[in-house]
Amino acid sequence: AGCFSGGTDLVALFVLHGLFKLELVFSTSVAFVLSFLISFTLQKFWTFRNNNQARLAHQLGLYILTAFIGLNINGASMHVLVNSLGVWYLLAQLIVNLFLGIINFVVYKFIIFKKK
Repeated sequence: AGCFSGGTDLVALFVLHGLFKLELVFSTSVAFVLSFLISFTLQKFWTFRNNNQARLAHQLGLYILTAFIGLNINGASMHVLVNSLGVWYLLAQLIVNLFLGIINFVVYKFIIFKKK
């Protein structure tokens, strides 16, 4: 799930920024939101096999909060890596995705989709 949503993020970023030449932070944000939608669905129902519909709204709320925090870390990290350190934007996004992926997995497993 993480690899698929991460791949979606990179492809969307490449299309928006690499092909259409849209601004980097905007492109990163749109790609992030798209991968978020895929990620929540796959994480809940496939990775963590959490079919509890009663907690769906609560889980989605926590997931959105986590994503919002991640989006801010993503944008700030991309700015620093690309604009300050000169890292190629796709490599920078891969680095940021790996870092956020590890942190997010822990939050998803032990907080959002934890077994009761």
